[in-house]
Amino acid sequence: MARILIVEDSPAMRAYVRSTLEDCVVGLAGDVDIVEAMNGFDALRLLPRGAFDLVITDINMPDINGLELIRFVRQSDRYRRVGILIISTQAAERDIQRGLRLGADLFLPKPFTPEALRDAVVACLDGRAQRVADGDTDAAELAGDAPLTGLAGDVRSPPPDRAPEPVTRTKQPGSGEEGGG
Repeated sequence: MARILIVEDSPAMRAYVRSTLEDCVVGLAGDVDIVEAMNGFDALRLLPRGAFDLVITDINMPDINGLELIRFVRQSDRYRRVGILIISTQAAERDIQRGLRLGADLFLPKPFTPEALRDAVVACLDGRAQRVADGDTDAAELAGDAPLTGLAGDVRSPPPDRAPEPVTRTKQPGSGEEGGG
């Protein structure tokens, strides 16, 4: 059973993500236990209460934002193997690169289709399972200094009439093209 923490300050978006996961992911990944947090502070309170396979987080939230949450998760020995998916309206290339450099596995810009969310969640869960199977991977890789093996980098929502396709990152960290920090 996959255990997923949704961190989103919008109750409507949290409900949409939860509903989509319950409808779409269950058939692909087995049973899913979903826990909701209304912001990064709430997520930090919930993380120690159980082992999570995936954290889905927004960027813009009050108190502790999604990027601060990602930094905490990746710096913690206890949580660093948890998969992280960013869902955000902040989808400029510099925002995407910043989230990935901090250690997110994938970035899904809002608005997104249920299929794009399903594909991103399955990719993150598969990537986490591979990291666990491989044992403790390189600390720099887990901290986001290098792309995680087997993940495309980010998944973008296609127009509704097309099937979702992963889009590979075009700018690599350290290339000087990643934008502001």
